Amino acid sequence: MTMPTLRQLEYLVTVVDTGSFTRAAEQLHVTQPALSHQIRALESTLGGPLLERLPRSVRLTPTGRAVLPHARAALAEAERLSATARRTAGLEEGELEVAVIYSVSLGILPPVLREWRRRHPGVRIRLREHSHADRLQDAMTAGRADLAIGPVPPGWTGPIRELGVEEFTVVLPADDPLAGRPGGTVALTELADRAWVHYAPDNGLADLLDHVCAQAGFRPEAAVRAEQTSAAPLLAAAGLGPALVPANIIPPHFDGTLLRPDPPVRRTLTAYTRTRPDPLTVAFTDLLARQARVGPA
Repeated sequence: MTMPTLRQLEYLVTVVDTGSFTRAAEQLHVTQPALSHQIRALESTLGGPLLERLPRSVRLTPTGRAVLPHARAALAEAERLSATARRTAGLEEGELEVAVIYSVSLGILPPVLREWRRRHPGVRIRLREHSHADRLQDAMTAGRADLAIGPVPPGWTGPIRELGVEEFTVVLPADDPLAGRPGGTVALTELADRAWVHYAPDNGLADLLDHVCAQAGFRPEAAVRAEQTSAAPLLAAAGLGPALVPANIIPPHFDGTLLRPDPPVRRTLTAYTRTRPDPLTVAFTDLLARQARVGPA
């Protein structure tokens, strides 16, 4: 079924408001034949005449009188839609859906969100957290977010922006025998015989810990598996075993020992989108790139 166009509805309303095809054509900056053609097309679409052409004016038919309020409402709604789009592009209002892995929402994102709210209080951020980078990428592929923040997505064909290199730290209790050692580093092989604070299998950091320990020549035994990334450093500081965590999630005045793995454990964090991002997404990504504390201070 053919639907009326906004242009046709605008032409109808203008003819009615001016009371003349001639004056309406002048106001709309179109020729009178073009205006008449669009009105006839609208009448054909709606199944009957809308206007009665009188010698010096026009008069609405019963169908025209029924249609006119809806035409005005449709034009008003289109103007509101356009104004909303302009305000969103101008960062005055809107909503941005951001998908992240757990550690990002703990570490680098809170200060960025605080600054965003200060600058753009009318733009809401809806956060979607994922436990694994693969599920983060799947969510973006399926269109469930406007922007993803996580490790480099393998095989991604859309725009990718690097945010920085994330450093990992080993967490031990404050009274651990390795605490206070010169240089503040530890080889993972020195911890091979310990039971670790590991991660739940569906947490992407479980894969990372297994991988770096395999490179060091051992498989980490799990003393406990943390579902939430935020629990791992707390459990390690309590003495349940060493934990490998992103350094940026460690809170200030943390009651535990932090040692840098030797060799270092690092990963690059990125922000990525499916297509060329809109102004709202670009503005948030720019702020993220400037404000995010990805690596150590």
